[in-house]
Amino acid sequence: MICAAKHAAASGLAASSDLVRSRWQPSRRGPVSATLPGVNSHRPLRISSVDGLGFRLGGAALDLPSAAARRRRDDVFVGAYEADRSEGFGGEGQSQEAAASAEAAKKVKIGIYFATWWALNVVFNIYNKKVLNAYPFPWLTSTLSLATGSLMMLVSWATRIAEAPKVDLDFWKALFPVAVAHTIGHVAATVSMSKVAVSFTHIIKSGEPAFSVLVSRFLLGETFPPSVYLSLVPIIGGCGLAALTELNFNMTGFMGAMISNLAFVFRNIFSKRGMKGKSVSGMNYYACLSMLSLVILTPFAVAVEGPQLWAAGWRKALADIGPHFVWWVAAQSVFYHLYNQVSYMSLDEISPLTFSIGNTMKRISVIVSSIIIFHTPVQPINALGAAIAILGTFLYSQAKQ
Repeated sequence: MICAAKHAAASGLAASSDLVRSRWQPSRRGPVSATLPGVNSHRPLRISSVDGLGFRLGGAALDLPSAAARRRRDDVFVGAYEADRSEGFGGEGQSQEAAASAEAAKKVKIGIYFATWWALNVVFNIYNKKVLNAYPFPWLTSTLSLATGSLMMLVSWATRIAEAPKVDLDFWKALFPVAVAHTIGHVAATVSMSKVAVSFTHIIKSGEPAFSVLVSRFLLGETFPPSVYLSLVPIIGGCGLAALTELNFNMTGFMGAMISNLAFVFRNIFSKRGMKGKSVSGMNYYACLSMLSLVILTPFAVAVEGPQLWAAGWRKALADIGPHFVWWVAAQSVFYHLYNQVSYMSLDEISPLTFSIGNTMKRISVIVSSIIIFHTPVQPINALGAAIAILGTFLYSQAKQ
C-alpha cells in the first residue's frame, strides 16, 4: 500500500530530521497506528523510499541539501508498505512467484521436448520404413543417417548457430567404445526394420531393460531389488508372446532387434563409465558420437553391400517410386538425427526416470502410428503381448528408482 504526501521544502527538512533521529534512537512506543485506507493498523509499516529530500543516510553522516536544491525540490514522495506484503521490501513473495513461474516454464519446456521427440521419432520411422521397402540396403541407409547428422552439426558449428564443443584426444578415446556400440545398435535396428514391421521391431526393442539388468548383474556384478527382477517377467513374457504370434515373423528381423537391444545397453554402460567429467552438452555429445560412428561404419557398409549394389538399387527405386524417393531418403536421414539430438538434449533437463517413462510412451506412439499408416495386420493376442511388454517396461522404470 503506497501513500503519497506532498510537503513544502522546509517541512521536508523537518521530516528528514525526525527520520534521522529515529534512525539512531530506538522507538519506545508501541506499534504505529495508521488511519490510512486499506492498511492494517496492527501491521508495522516500512519506509521503502524517501525521494525529494536531497539528503543521504549513511553511517553517522548527514548531507543536507543546498539552498538551490531546496528551491528545486518542492515536494517529497514517501513510499510505505505493509511488512507482510510483497511490495517494497517483500522479496519473499516475489521470489515465490518467480519460483512458481520458473517451475511452470520448466514443465512447458519438458512438454515441448517430449512432444518434439515423439513426433520426430514417428516421422523418422515412417520414412525409414518407406525407404527400406523400396531400397533394401540397411547398411547404406544407416550410413546416410549418420552422415547427414554429422554434416548438419558441422554447418551449425561453422555458422555459429551452435557453439562447437571443446574436446581433446582423451574425449575421443573415451567416446570410441560408446561409438562402436552405438554403430552396432543403429545398424542392427535398421536391419530389423528392413525385414519386419516397424511395430514388431519396437515391441522387441521394448525388452531392452531385460538386457540391461542381465548384463549389469552377470557381467558387472550389480544387484537390484526384487521389484526390478519381477518387472522383467512381463517384459520377457510380452515380447515372447508378440514374437510367437507375429504374422510376418522373420528371424533376421527378430535377431536384429535383439542385437540392437544388447548394443545399446553396452553403449549406456560405456557412456556412464568413460564419459564422467566430460563437460559436453547433450546436443554436441550426440554430434560427436554421430561423427565417430560414421567413421567406424562407412568401411563396413562398403564391404557388406558395396557401391555396385547401391547404384543398381537406386536406379530401381527411382524407376518404381519416382522423385519422391529422394525426398524419403533425405527425410529419414534428417529426422533420424533430429529425434536423437532432441532426446540427448532432454537428458540435460529431466531425470533418468522421467526420460525412461518418456521413452516408453515414445514406443507406444511409434507402434500405434506405424500400424495405422502401414495397415499392419495385428492379431488380438499379438496386441496383448505388445501391451504386456510395454507395461513391464513402465514397471521397470518405476522399480529401478
